Amino acid sequence: MKILLHTRFYPNVGGIETVAWLLAHEWQRQGEQVTVVSDVVCPPEQRRELPFPVHYRPSIRCWLQLMRSADVFVHMNLSLKALWPVLLVPRPLVAVHHGFYVVDRTGRQDWRERLKLKLMARAANIAVSEAVARRLPVPCAVIPNPVDVSLFQTSQTTVRNRDLVFVGRLVSDKGAALLVQALDRLRQNGLTPQLTIIGDGPERAVLEQQVAALKLSSQIHFTGSQPQAQVAQRLRQHQILVVPSLWEEPFGVVALEGAACGCVVLGSDGGGLPEAIGPTGTTFKRGEVDDLVLKLSHLLRHPEVWSSYRAAAPAHWERHQPALIARRYLEVFGKQILER
Repeated sequence: MKILLHTRFYPNVGGIETVAWLLAHEWQRQGEQVTVVSDVVCPPEQRRELPFPVHYRPSIRCWLQLMRSADVFVHMNLSLKALWPVLLVPRPLVAVHHGFYVVDRTGRQDWRERLKLKLMARAANIAVSEAVARRLPVPCAVIPNPVDVSLFQTSQTTVRNRDLVFVGRLVSDKGAALLVQALDRLRQNGLTPQLTIIGDGPERAVLEQQVAALKLSSQIHFTGSQPQAQVAQRLRQHQILVVPSLWEEPFGVVALEGAACGCVVLGSDGGGLPEAIGPTGTTFKRGEVDDLVLKLSHLLRHPEVWSSYRAAAPAHWERHQPALIARRYLEVFGKQILER
């Protein structure tokens, strides 16, 4: 099968980029022919040798050549800029939905998002969570995201001697400020856990000012952005991963990564994040600091509950093995090709 995949991709980093990277490699390993097309910019000095071709911002001529040679055209989130080739060179279209097609946290949609919802009727549709599938106007096969278990795994040699960890971009929707506020409240209740904040972003300076103003600098350490291998190593050193997103996460790969590294996961209860957490942790009411403090306090005061969450983790992330998830995608692709 010749798969033409349109997606955000390396050198960008993020959830979709990680999923596309894992699936493209796995499809290639399983004997399929994969070609990636991306709108991102990749300077020549950053390009890497990969087992499949990657075309960054191809010309119109290149686009049409790629479409003619493809058996199926796959979109990681529908992109109006990249749908025109399928109008000129019809091919089976598969849309993989990693979001709710809204422009802000209120759920507002502009004309672009409304048009994407209408165009879904022309594609075979995959949603990354039940939460996403429920919000879309078309039937979807629900296939969760994979986790790189070759990288994110437990270790018998790493000492797990740190308390809390946050991993994500430092933007307001990810909820790091809410977590800092919760640590201030916990201190008032006699609990002073250490927190490692892994990631960078436009809100970092504001967060550092918040930490200083609350006199929490001795408890909170900022590492900045880290390579994936280093993130995995740091996760293995921590007891509890906190995912305090204010935004309704469509899925939440970071929860799977934390659980695979042996963390107990505490996340907000919006969107698909509870599905990603599964039995490896628990949730709190999204955006509510009182409930976050309550759930954190319980986990910190009762470490005996950690073992049951960790015992459930292997079976949970086993269902998210890249090889398994890749095969489920291929079943959808094959069906769409046959129906055309």
